[in-house]
Amino acid sequence: MTRPGGRSARVRDAVHEAVIELLAAGEIDAAIPKIAERAGVNPTSIYRRWGNRDNLLLDAAVTRLRTTSPIPDTGSLRGDLAGWAEGVERSMRDPHGQILLRALVATMAPEREPIEYLRARGDDLQKTIDAAAARGEAVPSVDDVLDFVLAPLYLRVLFRRPVEPGTGARLVERLLRAL
Repeated sequence: MTRPGGRSARVRDAVHEAVIELLAAGEIDAAIPKIAERAGVNPTSIYRRWGNRDNLLLDAAVTRLRTTSPIPDTGSLRGDLAGWAEGVERSMRDPHGQILLRALVATMAPEREPIEYLRARGDDLQKTIDAAAARGEAVPSVDDVLDFVLAPLYLRVLFRRPVEPGTGARLVERLLRAL
Protein backbone atom coordinates (compact mmCIF):
# COMPACT_ATOMS: atom_id res chain seq x y z
CA MET A 1 0.00 0.00 0.00
CA THR A 2 1.41 3.39 -0.97
CA ARG A 3 1.26 6.38 1.32
CA PRO A 4 0.51 9.71 -0.35
CA GLY A 5 3.29 11.61 1.41
CA GLY A 6 5.83 8.86 2.01
CA ARG A 7 8.97 7.71 0.28
CA SER A 8 6.96 6.29 -2.61
CA ALA A 9 5.49 9.71 -3.36
CA ARG A 10 8.91 11.35 -3.18
CA VAL A 11 10.36 8.77 -5.60
CA ARG A 12 7.39 9.23 -7.97
CA ASP A 13 7.77 13.01 -7.90
CA ALA A 14 11.54 12.86 -8.44
CA VAL A 15 11.17 10.43 -11.36
CA HIS A 16 8.37 12.47 -12.93
CA GLU A 17 10.45 15.63 -12.63
CA ALA A 18 13.46 13.86 -14.17
CA VAL A 19 11.36 12.71 -17.13
CA ILE A 20 9.99 16.22 -17.66
CA GLU A 21 13.48 17.75 -17.49
CA LEU A 22 14.92 15.22 -19.93
CA LEU A 23 12.04 15.67 -22.37
CA ALA A 24 12.40 19.46 -22.10
CA ALA A 25 16.11 19.11 -22.84
CA GLY A 26 15.25 17.25 -26.05
CA GLU A 27 16.18 13.81 -24.77
CA ILE A 28 12.98 12.17 -25.94
CA ASP A 29 14.55 8.70 -26.03
CA ALA A 30 16.16 8.80 -22.58
CA ALA A 31 16.41 5.27 -21.20
CA ILE A 32 15.36 4.27 -17.71
CA PRO A 33 18.93 4.22 -16.32
CA LYS A 34 19.41 7.84 -17.41
CA ILE A 35 16.05 8.84 -15.93
CA ALA A 36 16.95 7.05 -12.69
CA GLU A 37 20.32 8.81 -12.51
CA ARG A 38 18.66 12.20 -13.04
CA ALA A 39 16.06 11.41 -10.35
CA GLY A 40 18.63 10.09 -7.89
CA VAL A 41 16.97 6.67 -7.62
CA ASN A 42 17.95 3.13 -8.52
CA PRO A 43 16.75 1.96 -11.96
CA THR A 44 15.14 -1.06 -10.30
CA SER A 45 12.79 1.32 -8.47
CA ILE A 46 11.55 2.54 -11.84
CA TYR A 47 11.26 -0.92 -13.38
CA ARG A 48 9.44 -2.22 -10.30
CA ARG A 49 6.91 0.61 -10.25
CA TRP A 50 6.36 1.29 -13.96
CA GLY A 51 7.76 -1.72 -15.79
CA ASN A 52 8.93 0.24 -18.83
CA ARG A 53 9.57 3.72 -20.15
CA ASP A 54 6.20 4.08 -21.90
CA ASN A 55 4.32 3.35 -18.68
CA LEU A 56 6.48 5.91 -16.88
CA LEU A 57 5.83 8.56 -19.54
CA LEU A 58 2.12 7.83 -19.41
CA ASP A 59 2.04 8.12 -15.62
CA ALA A 60 4.03 11.36 -15.63
CA ALA A 61 1.73 12.88 -18.26
CA VAL A 62 -1.45 11.68 -16.58
CA THR A 63 -0.37 12.90 -13.15
CA ARG A 64 0.56 16.35 -14.40
CA LEU A 65 -2.47 16.85 -16.61
CA ARG A 66 -4.90 15.72 -13.91
CA THR A 67 -3.35 17.91 -11.22
CA THR A 68 -3.10 21.02 -13.40
CA SER A 69 -6.68 20.87 -14.66
CA PRO A 70 -9.12 19.53 -12.05
CA ILE A 71 -12.83 19.98 -12.68
CA PRO A 72 -14.16 22.46 -10.12
CA ASP A 73 -17.62 22.33 -8.56
CA THR A 74 -18.93 25.86 -8.97
CA GLY A 75 -22.62 25.01 -8.85
CA SER A 76 -23.18 25.54 -12.59
CA LEU A 77 -22.16 23.59 -15.65
CA ARG A 78 -20.88 26.78 -17.31
CA GLY A 79 -18.68 27.57 -14.30
CA ASP A 80 -17.45 23.99 -13.92
CA LEU A 81 -16.52 23.61 -17.58
CA ALA A 82 -15.04 27.10 -17.84
CA GLY A 83 -12.87 26.51 -14.76
CA TRP A 84 -11.72 23.15 -16.08
CA ALA A 85 -11.06 24.50 -19.59
CA GLU A 86 -9.03 27.35 -18.09
CA GLY A 87 -6.84 24.81 -16.26
CA VAL A 88 -6.38 22.74 -19.42
CA GLU A 89 -5.61 25.90 -21.39
CA ARG A 90 -3.04 27.03 -18.80
CA SER A 91 -1.42 23.59 -18.87
CA MET A 92 -1.30 23.67 -22.67
CA ARG A 93 0.44 27.06 -22.63
CA ASP A 94 3.13 25.69 -20.30
CA PRO A 95 6.07 24.13 -22.21
CA HIS A 96 6.21 21.18 -19.80
CA GLY A 97 2.48 20.56 -20.26
CA GLN A 98 2.97 20.60 -24.01
CA ILE A 99 5.87 18.17 -23.80
CA LEU A 100 3.90 15.79 -21.61
CA LEU A 101 0.84 15.90 -23.86
CA ARG A 102 3.04 14.95 -26.79
CA ALA A 103 4.57 12.16 -24.68
CA LEU A 104 1.09 10.95 -23.72
CA VAL A 105 0.07 10.79 -27.38
CA ALA A 106 3.33 9.04 -28.26
CA THR A 107 2.67 6.29 -25.68
CA MET A 108 -0.83 5.53 -26.94
CA ALA A 109 -1.03 2.05 -28.37
CA PRO A 110 -4.00 -0.07 -29.43
CA GLU A 111 -3.36 -2.62 -26.68
CA ARG A 112 -3.77 0.12 -24.06
CA GLU A 113 -7.34 1.01 -24.94
CA PRO A 114 -8.96 2.68 -23.19
CA ILE A 115 -6.09 4.66 -21.79
CA GLU A 116 -6.49 5.17 -18.07
CA TYR A 117 -6.20 8.95 -18.24
CA LEU A 118 -8.82 9.34 -20.92
CA ARG A 119 -11.21 6.98 -19.18
CA ALA A 120 -10.70 8.71 -15.82
CA ARG A 121 -11.20 12.16 -17.34
CA GLY A 122 -14.34 10.92 -19.10
CA ASP A 123 -15.63 9.64 -15.75
CA ASP A 124 -14.83 12.99 -14.10
CA LEU A 125 -16.63 14.87 -16.86
CA GLN A 126 -19.63 12.53 -16.65
CA LYS A 127 -19.97 13.22 -12.90
CA THR A 128 -19.93 16.95 -13.62
CA ILE A 129 -22.53 16.55 -16.36
CA ASP A 130 -24.72 14.33 -14.14
CA ALA A 131 -24.62 16.94 -11.36
CA ALA A 132 -25.68 19.66 -13.80
CA ALA A 133 -28.52 17.48 -15.13
CA ALA A 134 -29.68 16.88 -11.54
CA ARG A 135 -29.83 20.68 -11.12
CA GLY A 136 -32.05 20.87 -14.20
CA GLU A 137 -29.44 22.33 -16.55
CA ALA A 138 -29.28 21.40 -20.23
CA VAL A 139 -26.22 19.19 -20.59
CA PRO A 140 -23.95 17.98 -23.37
CA SER A 141 -22.57 14.46 -23.65
CA VAL A 142 -18.99 13.71 -22.62
CA ASP A 143 -18.20 13.26 -26.31
CA ASP A 144 -19.52 16.78 -26.99
CA VAL A 145 -17.23 18.20 -24.27
CA LEU A 146 -14.28 16.34 -25.74
CA ASP A 147 -15.10 17.42 -29.30
CA PHE A 148 -15.91 21.06 -28.54
CA VAL A 149 -13.43 21.83 -25.74
CA LEU A 150 -10.63 19.35 -25.09
CA ALA A 151 -9.78 18.23 -28.63
CA PRO A 152 -9.29 21.77 -29.99
CA LEU A 153 -6.97 22.65 -27.09
CA TYR A 154 -4.93 19.46 -27.48
CA LEU A 155 -4.80 19.71 -31.25
CA ARG A 156 -3.41 23.24 -31.07
CA VAL A 157 -0.50 21.89 -29.03
CA LEU A 158 0.03 18.84 -31.21
CA PHE A 159 0.11 21.00 -34.33
CA ARG A 160 2.32 23.54 -32.55
CA ARG A 161 -0.29 26.30 -32.74
CA PRO A 162 -0.56 28.87 -29.95
CA VAL A 163 -3.13 28.46 -27.19
CA GLU A 164 -4.23 32.01 -26.54
CA PRO A 165 -5.61 33.09 -23.15
CA GLY A 166 -9.40 32.81 -23.18
CA THR A 167 -9.48 30.01 -25.75
CA GLY A 168 -10.93 27.52 -23.24
CA ALA A 169 -13.73 29.88 -22.19
CA ARG A 170 -14.61 30.57 -25.84
CA LEU A 171 -14.76 26.85 -26.56
CA VAL A 172 -17.05 26.25 -23.56
CA GLU A 173 -19.37 29.03 -24.71
CA ARG A 174 -19.47 27.53 -28.21
CA LEU A 175 -20.40 24.15 -26.70
CA LEU A 176 -23.15 25.59 -24.51
CA ARG A 177 -24.62 27.59 -27.42
CA ALA A 178 -24.82 24.35 -29.44
CA LEU A 179 -27.05 22.65 -26.83
